[in-house]
Amino acid sequence: MANHKSAKKRIRANDSKRLANRYFAKTMRNALKDIRLTSDKTAAEGKLPKVTSLIDKLVKKGIIHRNKAANLKSGLAIKINKL
Repeated sequence: MANHKSAKKRIRANDSKRLANRYFAKTMRNALKDIRLTSDKTAAEGKLPKVTSLIDKLVKKGIIHRNKAANLKSGLAIKINKL
């Protein structure tokens, strides 16, 4: 267990950041699942800008890597174009 005051504070800060990161990552996964399960092309095209914006925000916050974001966005675009 931590003995220093700064170490205890760091533990608290890490816990709150971990919960926030989990929330944003889960939100992204739900949005991706929603758009992947959509069979209507116009509906999927309408959701695409919001999902790509969400992915870009997560990259900016450092929650996901930029290469992962690029792979997710290109995969979504390929899937939507195939509909």
